[in-house]
Amino acid sequence: MANNPSASKRILINKRNRLQNRFYKSSVRTLTKLFLKQVEIYKSSQNIEAKNNAQKILNSAFSLIDKGCKKNVFHKNTAARKKSQLALALKSM
Repeated sequence: MANNPSASKRILINKRNRLQNRFYKSSVRTLTKLFLKQVEIYKSSQNIEAKNNAQKILNSAFSLIDKGCKKNVFHKNTAARKKSQLALALKSM
């Protein structure tokens, strides 16, 4: 339990930031898995629809990674590495 107002405010801020961090990190992981699954589907079937779905998921993942980097959820080098790995997977299609 907090003993002064600033400590209680920090508790609330930490809770807010923890939820925000968890949202961005879990969403990026989920989109990464979906994207890699679409890449595998495209590699096996060569279906144009699978490629379009992969591109849409990649755009969403890039957007979330950039927003998370802007809000200091991800370090800029971590964000760049994640985007680079996803782009490399797209290039290998």
